[in-house]
Amino acid sequence: MRKWTDFDKYDHEGWADPRDLMPYFFGPPGQEWFHTGGNDTAGLSAEGLYGTENEDHLAGRRVDLHLMMWGMPGLGVLLLYRKFGGSYQEAFTSKGDMSRLREWVRSLHYDPLPVGLFIPFPDAYEAVKEFIETDGQLPKCIEWVANKNLPPGTFPDP
Repeated sequence: MRKWTDFDKYDHEGWADPRDLMPYFFGPPGQEWFHTGGNDTAGLSAEGLYGTENEDHLAGRRVDLHLMMWGMPGLGVLLLYRKFGGSYQEAFTSKGDMSRLREWVRSLHYDPLPVGLFIPFPDAYEAVKEFIETDGQLPKCIEWVANKNLPPGTFPDP
């Protein structure tokens, strides 16, 4: 299995040590995440789970995994967990204040993101830490909503 981290200055093979990511989640108010850069997305990924690293991903036989994150100072982090390939087609998003599901903020890439799926920075850190420590399992320390159970239009076209 090949793993990599794409998280601010950490862009390398393997997953970052959770302690190295702490400052992004526990910065002073307004200085969480990548508050000085031009990016608000991050991710931890793995290719070739369950011994499928030599399988053809175009044929859908290789199993891959992504934990994608969008962080916004003052709001928190939206996490998206995707496992796909082989017999897997799983997608779960962090569950925040669902009464705000029809409110959107724009990412720096101009994608509309539902406010109701953002969770506080400390909770997001615990989920990222658990993801790394359990070698890519869906973290149990936060609530998730299956993307197939989200109402239509939750993620509108940019």
